Amino acid sequence: MMAVNWGGLICVVFFYIIILAIGLYASKKTKGTSSTDEVMLAGRNIGLLLGVFTMTATWIGGGFINGTGQSVYESGLLWTQAPFAYACSLFIRSTFSVILDIDTTPAIIVSACIAMSYTLFGGLYSVAYTDVVQMICIFFGLWLSVPFTFTNEHVSSIVETSSTWLGTWDNRYAGIWCDYTLLLLLGGLPWQEYFQRVLSAKSARNAQILSFAGSMGCLFMTIPPCLIGIVAASTNWTATDYRQEIKDSNIVLPLALQYLTPQVVSIIGLGAICAAVMSSADSTILSASCMFARNIYKGLIRHNATEKEIVWMMRFSIIIFGSIATILAITINSIYGLYYLCSDFVYVILFPQLVSVFYIDFTNTYGSFFAYTIGLILRLGGGEPLLNLKPFIEYPYFDDGEQLFPFRTFSMLISFTTLLLVSRLFQYLFIRKILDKKWDVFKCVVNIQHTEEEQLKMKCKRVAAV
Repeated sequence: MMAVNWGGLICVVFFYIIILAIGLYASKKTKGTSSTDEVMLAGRNIGLLLGVFTMTATWIGGGFINGTGQSVYESGLLWTQAPFAYACSLFIRSTFSVILDIDTTPAIIVSACIAMSYTLFGGLYSVAYTDVVQMICIFFGLWLSVPFTFTNEHVSSIVETSSTWLGTWDNRYAGIWCDYTLLLLLGGLPWQEYFQRVLSAKSARNAQILSFAGSMGCLFMTIPPCLIGIVAASTNWTATDYRQEIKDSNIVLPLALQYLTPQVVSIIGLGAICAAVMSSADSTILSASCMFARNIYKGLIRHNATEKEIVWMMRFSIIIFGSIATILAITINSIYGLYYLCSDFVYVILFPQLVSVFYIDFTNTYGSFFAYTIGLILRLGGGEPLLNLKPFIEYPYFDDGEQLFPFRTFSMLISFTTLLLVSRLFQYLFIRKILDKKWDVFKCVVNIQHTEEEQLKMKCKRVAAV
């Protein structure tokens, strides 16, 4: 039984109060406004320094910090691809189980409510301002903890334990390793959080700089959790005050901070993890809500929705998506599994769509619809242990319920091919008038409806021509 770390508890409560206060203070910038740009994109007025902080903090979330330590401890550095391949994750709050020795469910709910509260009122302004404090806490808290964990008397030389923390290579799983690496590299690109930060920048130049700076910051902050994970794998845990081997690898990082560092350092380190949790939670909730309000509600359900209506729908969505994210954090036990899962479906379904939008002119909604459907079926067919979904498609090298074939990358490539072929097919059928114009129900090939702005521009061109 673990004792309550009262210092850690006080530190966590203090951090949460500070974050909540700053978030609510920043919400004053959106008070009384009904502009979606102000709420969703901070008026497109985020400066370079603030932009770098919020971009980096968005990537370095609770899943990033805790999941990296868990993976190095559990599977070895060789199989810890996510921190080096992409930096975006859902969140889970395991720190409280170490501090209070209680079930994590109440703590998850409390943390989610805090994140939702200031995000609800302040939008991106609140998220960006709290990210500054969170990044400072994460940086100093984790880097301060590293030397103390290495010098703990119960930690063996990491050179002697290299076979444990490096991990082992098995050619049988080479396809899986490549599959995971590609999905993390490319699946991290079509993220709403990233584009939301880019669009909030004051200029295109600033957007480029904060992208590169955020990437470097993310890689730099990968080092502390990796090192602490290595130390945890080299520790004789039965000789520490913990007095048992670690059974739940989800809490490796908080345990290392509590039992391998002095109390003051432990408190600061645990506060850093709490800051990381909040930085990922608020960004995830905000981005999903903005996307639903703008693209689904405004784009598909109510084309004539006012700005005020969209803002209120976004706030309503924050509660809904915050609740869904909380349920996921409670029901899914593996932090690192969440890492993969949140990138997995994005890689298979959205990555082909992103590439086609930017680089392939002839793709259209018909191709997109078929590609989405086929990609989803192929991906779900491979199964998903985190969702208790059994495979109903046996890909090559299927062995005793385990998919050894890189079926995620295969599904992405088939989805991409479908997008290109079906788009070209429907373009040919409509332009050659093999299908009548009235059948262009998605209005994206020959029956295109222009926006009011586009119609005005075309009218001006016609007037100028006359």
